[in-house]
Amino acid sequence: MRWTTESTPRSTFRRRGVRLAAAAVLALTLAACGNGGADAGGGSAPADAGDSGGESIVMGFSQVGAESGWRTANTKSVQESAEEAGIELQFSDAQQKQENQIKAIRNFIQQQVDVIAFSPVVESGWDPVLQEAKRAGIPVILTDRAVDSADTSLYATFLGSDFIEEGKKAGQWLLEQPESSAGPVNIVELQGTTGSAPAIDRQEGFAEVIAANPNLKVVASQTGDFTRSGGKQVMEAFLKSNPDIDVLYAHNDDMGLGAIEAIEAAGKVPGQDIKIITVDAVKDGMQALADGKINYIVECNPLLGPQLMDLAKKVVAGEQIPPRVVTEETTFDQAAAKEALPTRQY
Repeated sequence: MRWTTESTPRSTFRRRGVRLAAAAVLALTLAACGNGGADAGGGSAPADAGDSGGESIVMGFSQVGAESGWRTANTKSVQESAEEAGIELQFSDAQQKQENQIKAIRNFIQQQVDVIAFSPVVESGWDPVLQEAKRAGIPVILTDRAVDSADTSLYATFLGSDFIEEGKKAGQWLLEQPESSAGPVNIVELQGTTGSAPAIDRQEGFAEVIAANPNLKVVASQTGDFTRSGGKQVMEAFLKSNPDIDVLYAHNDDMGLGAIEAIEAAGKVPGQDIKIITVDAVKDGMQALADGKINYIVECNPLLGPQLMDLAKKVVAGEQIPPRVVTEETTFDQAAAKEALPTRQY
């Protein structure tokens, strides 16, 4: 089954029929309890929010968690965009656990929502629950992170960044620095959540680019789980086991910011003694870049809400949508960060 049909799937009509029937029963109950007249406070039942121009779309959305400033901004964008689009959002926080997301998706299927969207905690292990959604006739949209399923018919589209390209941009900046050709450069890498798409792809893209220069060597690489506390803890261990660190590559700003605390506690100057490259470009990271504590940031835009709601409306209506939607992003050095900060939304 592909989500490129020319009309709304029958199951969508069935789900809406179930909700309309429930609404009708509720209306009759209210009328019976209202003593039959406006004087008694009865009258007609309030109109459903979706009655103007048709019933509203119901979206089940499972978020990874709230592990970073990026994720908080992403959640806010989805929630605000759903409200603006008139889409009823059933929101679930997985707290960075795949089992919580699978449970949430199954709950959305039982609720017979019109569309399911989620940002997968990890890449693998999704086929069984996505097959359940497919059998129920509920389209699925992947946001921010991909899955490694060979069956692309299990989801309608993937909306998000090109994480491999982000890693390449980080590596390319380092490759172009004068120090890279002057002698050996020891790099430590703070990876994202093990098994997650951004962690896998950002590492791959970075490694591919720096392989062009044998001076650039990753001497230690470990997950900080995309959290500030994780970044600090792992960086402390890196500094103890690798006293001659030249560059830190962190898969997100929050881990980089945590690492800065560890670097300063060790008596070193972040941005000078240790060059720092991060990914995301959230406000805290951009401020650290403007202050010279971070040297370069590759943007990963969290404001996916408007695009997600547009795709949801189209797929529920049976319109054809592209299988991959890539967000537009840029990079920042210190000057660019100073210019962007006053109007930064996240």
